[in-house]
Amino acid sequence: MDLEKVEKLIGLMKQYELGELRVSDKDWEFSARRGERPQPQQPFMMSAPIQHTVASVAASAAEPAIPVAANIKEITAPIVGTFYRQPAPGQAAFKEVGDHVNPDDVVCIVEAMKVMNEIKAGVTGKIRKIFHENATPVEYGQVLFLVEAG
Repeated sequence: MDLEKVEKLIGLMKQYELGELRVSDKDWEFSARRGERPQPQQPFMMSAPIQHTVASVAASAAEPAIPVAANIKEITAPIVGTFYRQPAPGQAAFKEVGDHVNPDDVVCIVEAMKVMNEIKAGVTGKIRKIFHENATPVEYGQVLFLVEAG
C-alpha cells in the first residue's frame, strides 16, 4: 500500500469537499467515503494513471460526475489570478455549459496584476462543466472548464 498516494487522495477529497472518491490504476485501487451518505449518483471513475488525472478529481459530489474519458479535455488556469466568465461587468458570459468552442475561442479572463489575460479553449468541443464562479481566485494549473472534444 502506498501511503503517500492515499494521503494525497484524502487531501483532494478535503480540498474539493468530495463525499466519495474511487480511483483504480492497473493493480491498485482506492475507495473512500466521508460524511453522510451522498445522494445516489453516477460513480466517478478514473482509469488513467493518477498523475494525469488528479486535477479531474475536482468534480463536485453534489452533482452527477462526468466520467473521465479520453475525449474529456481540461482547460486549466495558466497563471494565478482572478477568474472572470464575462468580458466586463453586466455583459454575457463568454461561454456557458453546452456551448460549442473552437481552439481560438476565448472562454474566460484571468486577471493578474491588473492585466486581463484572455484564456482560449485550445480544443474543439462542447463545454461540459465550469468549475468556478465569476470573480473568484484561481491557482496555476487549476481546472477551469471540462470540454468534451469532438
